Amino acid sequence: MSVTTIGLDLAKSVFQIHGVDAAGHLVLKRRIRRHGLLAFFEALPPCLVGMEACSSAHHWARELVELGHDARLVPPQYVKPYVKRNKTDAADAEAICEAVGRPNIRFVPIKSRESQGLLTLHRVRSLLLRQRTASVNAARGLLSEFGIVAAKGICRVGALRGDMEAANEEVLPREARAALDALFEHLDALTAKLDAVDQEILAWHKASEASQRLATAPGVGPLTATALIAAVGDASQFVSARHFAAWLGLTPRMSASGSREHTGRISKGGDRYLRTLLIHGARAMVGTSFRRGVKPRPWLQALIGRRPVNVAAVAVAHKTARALWAMIRREETYRQPAVFVTAA
Repeated sequence: MSVTTIGLDLAKSVFQIHGVDAAGHLVLKRRIRRHGLLAFFEALPPCLVGMEACSSAHHWARELVELGHDARLVPPQYVKPYVKRNKTDAADAEAICEAVGRPNIRFVPIKSRESQGLLTLHRVRSLLLRQRTASVNAARGLLSEFGIVAAKGICRVGALRGDMEAANEEVLPREARAALDALFEHLDALTAKLDAVDQEILAWHKASEASQRLATAPGVGPLTATALIAAVGDASQFVSARHFAAWLGLTPRMSASGSREHTGRISKGGDRYLRTLLIHGARAMVGTSFRRGVKPRPWLQALIGRRPVNVAAVAVAHKTARALWAMIRREETYRQPAVFVTAA
């Protein structure tokens, strides 16, 4: 019998393959090294190939699609229930093969090279930002040991550096000054790299009509817009706006037994980076409600009045996510709610 469905357990060097025929009987089970993987699939007739959505999965999926196979990426949490007893590469491949053939499994869309290239910019930016934050905190902590302090915020680092340079050796020893000079030079390098990455993302945003449409929504800027376009792509993969918000981890956890239901905190599933960007944008919107001279939003004022600020920010992020899904699906710019249009 010919192979119709294959479960492929990905790895760095050694891959495990589990193949079944149309009746579900095992017809192929073997290990293969990285250099021979594409040649092996090139010799096979087109079939359904399932893989876990993990590191390098999108690359291999694109390669297999070019060979004529139907490659599908399965979320790891959907594969785990099909693993029998001990967890081995062979058991994982068998579980993937079983899961990919189920009719109610949701798959992860295969990202293009262009989308992954843009997401790489975002990942590098996030890493550089964390490194800069850690370096600033280290400089603050070390200088505070010598009585040199400054106000919070990245914009105050220059003042902190100036106070350090103005301190004499009686306040700051020579050894500490040499070490901190090296740390501040590292900070300068990180800031320059961050600026370069930001310019790349901004240039991509200006060249993308879809990204500019998303940026018309409140609380959404070039960072959030480009990240969403690269990560989501086609919004038709989500049945509704609520499914999109659930994919971002902005919907509450549900616990139900019999007639008793409990709604908990947000699930925090999906892409943490996208969720963080949306919540930061929502915090900016909530913050405008406490400023003078800013046109109030009645629904936001009412929300803040009955919920804590952080809870309100997450609720606004959820609302924004649902609007963004509609904007991507319909290829439209943001439309102000009718209450604002009539008030204006």
